[in-house]
Amino acid sequence: MTWDQMQELLWPATWETLQMVGVSSVATVLLGLPLGVLLVLTDKGGLLQHVPVNRVLGAIVNIGRSLPFIILMVALQGLTKAIAGTTIGWQAATVPLTIGAIPFFARLVETAVREVDGGLVEAVQSMGGSTATIVRKTLLPESLPALVASATTTVIALIGYSAMAGVVGGGGLGDLAVRYGYLRFETGFMWVIIAELVVIVTAIQLIGDVLVRRLGHRGASPRRSRPEAVDLPGEVAAEPASTR
Repeated sequence: MTWDQMQELLWPATWETLQMVGVSSVATVLLGLPLGVLLVLTDKGGLLQHVPVNRVLGAIVNIGRSLPFIILMVALQGLTKAIAGTTIGWQAATVPLTIGAIPFFARLVETAVREVDGGLVEAVQSMGGSTATIVRKTLLPESLPALVASATTTVIALIGYSAMAGVVGGGGLGDLAVRYGYLRFETGFMWVIIAELVVIVTAIQLIGDVLVRRLGHRGASPRRSRPEAVDLPGEVAAEPASTR
């Protein structure tokens, strides 16, 4: 296979992979982030402590993480067709990709949020901050670098999942690898696909690392650790001592 022939196949497949990973990444963050935070809030000693709910959520997450992605794709074909209208193509692949990645990302979010200093949470509570305020003003901002690192790890995992989706007609670079690299023994083309995947993963990791470093430097500012910087709804500012 010539380079020109490879290019005609690579660009559409690359675009399909990027769309597949992009859509599923956004959906995973939107659904996995609140699930991870809820796992922390409902745990023992949490702000919304409810052990039965926490155990049910934890069991669902554990089951989702334990299923190999290729099996999950086959098991969810009915749901995929109901949502996407088909089980073939990158649009259909986003459904199992998202469902498979949500438990993975939720656990990473849970770990990141648990690392927030409990003293900051107590300080906001002492000023009358509600649970929603604590989550919005303290837990999420303070864990933002770790959350970005978690999102980066999840996106890279989704790229690997998207390659497996090609085995069952999910499209993208994985589909090319199966059809040409495996079924037609185009070894050279297979290595080109591998090299492109390595480049994509490396670029995403570098972008994620840069964002984490910048957010970490910004979070190191003394002002970020001051409870007074939290703007609580309805909070009445204290009068300066000189006016009393």
